[in-house]
Amino acid sequence: MTMKGTITTWFQDKGFGFIKDENGDNRYFHVIKVSNPELIKKDAAVTFEPGTNNKGLSAFAVKVQPESKYLYIAGERVKLTSIKSYLVYSEEEPVDTRIDKENAVLSVGILMNSIRPKSAQKSGEMRSVKKLAITTFQGTTLIFTEDEIDIDATVKMLKV
Repeated sequence: MTMKGTITTWFQDKGFGFIKDENGDNRYFHVIKVSNPELIKKDAAVTFEPGTNNKGLSAFAVKVQPESKYLYIAGERVKLTSIKSYLVYSEEEPVDTRIDKENAVLSVGILMNSIRPKSAQKSGEMRSVKKLAITTFQGTTLIFTEDEIDIDATVKMLKV
């Protein structure tokens, strides 16, 4: 069961510190148990798996939350805390609507237009396109396709 906490003490020279967990308990952690040690600093927010060692409460599988609360997806700045939900899905699209990645700079406006049903192209050849839809608390939906972004890598960032 993953818990959240805050680094309260960090002895960089010794490679260990303490995390105050969501219950207010102090937990020992060691730098080797941190997936992104370059981000360790006092007051940083973390997630971790609770455990115990011979001295008491400990934390392992520690992940320091990045300072940046923004994600840049295909040039759009998305605030992590404003993301309500996201969905990965596939959609059939005519092959000839494929976006030329090199020359495409898409704004949300163009993306929103691309959601409307397209009239079938003459070739009629279809391909399945993987897409990521992000809905914000403000009610905006952003849609990105696998032609623009690495969907799996982006979803990993969203799961922070």
